[in-house]
Amino acid sequence: MAFFMEELDTLTLHFNEQSLQLMNFCLSLVMFGVALELTLADFCRLLQQPRSVLVGLVVQVLLLPAITYLLILLIRPSTSVALGMLLVASCPGGNLSNMLTVMAKGNGALSVSLTALSTLLAVVSVPLNFTFWSGVYLQTQEVTGFSLSAWALVSTLVWVVGVPLMAGMFINYRFPKFTDRARRPLRILSLVIFFAFIVAAFAANFDLFLQYVHWLLLIVLAHNAVAYVAGYGTSALFYLKLPDRKAIALETGIQNSGLALVIIFNFFDGLGSMAFLAGWWGIWDIITGVLLASLLARVKVHPTLPKYS
Repeated sequence: MAFFMEELDTLTLHFNEQSLQLMNFCLSLVMFGVALELTLADFCRLLQQPRSVLVGLVVQVLLLPAITYLLILLIRPSTSVALGMLLVASCPGGNLSNMLTVMAKGNGALSVSLTALSTLLAVVSVPLNFTFWSGVYLQTQEVTGFSLSAWALVSTLVWVVGVPLMAGMFINYRFPKFTDRARRPLRILSLVIFFAFIVAAFAANFDLFLQYVHWLLLIVLAHNAVAYVAGYGTSALFYLKLPDRKAIALETGIQNSGLALVIIFNFFDGLGSMAFLAGWWGIWDIITGVLLASLLARVKVHPTLPKYS
């Protein structure tokens, strides 16, 4: 069944040049705050459990975008919604997954390592994944008028994601006492400013959003559920330990939708349903993440089952 939302395909949420620059700065601040949580030990830990890390990265970087494409072919959303789904699926995991993994009694160290590595890889993986899968989708739909340079996206992500991450990790290494004091207030301040811009952009189009929110709710619900199942199911196929399964499931289902929103406003002129979908994903995955973490916390290895390797 096709969902036709032509009005949302033409809706744009306009930001002026100064606002876009400030939004990019806010995301850079968020990335800087994330980097203050990272240490070299998080990357050295990758060598201690290479199979779990490799499975987690394959699910998130390769499998999730591919499954998203198949889901799009199945539900046939409008073009801009499909592009929004592919963009969200191409983004790295959000750092909220680390807290939720601990809540779920999963492998917190694995979650932190996956977040760190996928975020660093995002400078390359997001442009490659999104340009590839969106190109395949647009060709099958015979849609014209959408074009995105992978190199332009890489150059933007280097400044918005790569440089703040490197700077934050360096400061965390050299000035640990400062980072202990600055970490929490910086995280809160940057997120408040960032979401204030998103709310302001949506407010002018809230009536139109309400007309189609039920479709977006269903699409995000299905997409998010597929991400959790892909993460847990794939790690189960490789007989990973239960704590690792929990970590990979949550890491796959919690996506950095803030990064998706910045890309939408910088490269797609605030295309309405792309922005609405990415924004709602950021809210919905928090709700489902807390619920899933609470349920997974009760899941334990049955004594009669074989031990995981």
